[in-house]
Amino acid sequence: MILKSKTIKLRFVNENDAEFILSLRTNNTYNRFLSHVDNDILQQKKWIEQYKKKEKNNEEFYFIIERLDNTPCGTVRIYDIQDNSFSWGSWILNENKTRTAAIESALLVYIFGFEKKYFTHCHFEVMKGNEKVISFHEKFNARKVDEDEHHYFYEIEPKNIIDIKNKFINFIK
Repeated sequence: MILKSKTIKLRFVNENDAEFILSLRTNNTYNRFLSHVDNDILQQKKWIEQYKKKEKNNEEFYFIIERLDNTPCGTVRIYDIQDNSFSWGSWILNENKTRTAAIESALLVYIFGFEKKYFTHCHFEVMKGNEKVISFHEKFNARKVDEDEHHYFYEIEPKNIIDIKNKFINFIK
């Protein structure tokens, strides 16, 4: 599946993406607020192989974010699917991203979750201290519903992003 917007597209991950994913996940510029992974290409390929089974069963979805010229510039995952809600994360954009890749990729995640998969809720967490991402999600009208020592927990529904989607409609048409 491919989801396109003005300057980027999302496509499902495959084993050939292991090196790119590992380069992002092990880069200290991008991994400060992500869970640790070992720098092991075989382990990454095995992880993708297991993930593809989950994708087939509609349990998880892992995307490579690419510019429209097919240059990979990031990743994003949809996971922790519960009842009618999904979570998203592993959101990384590198130096090859387009100027509006963050907005576009977030909109595409919500379009996928709410309009393609018909979920009615989205829940996710952001590590405390990740101020740029916290601000971004709050500008998308995400509601902070809880927190623990390390994370803020958010929820968002389709109605919460209508204004944002309308504001940036030219990015997704």
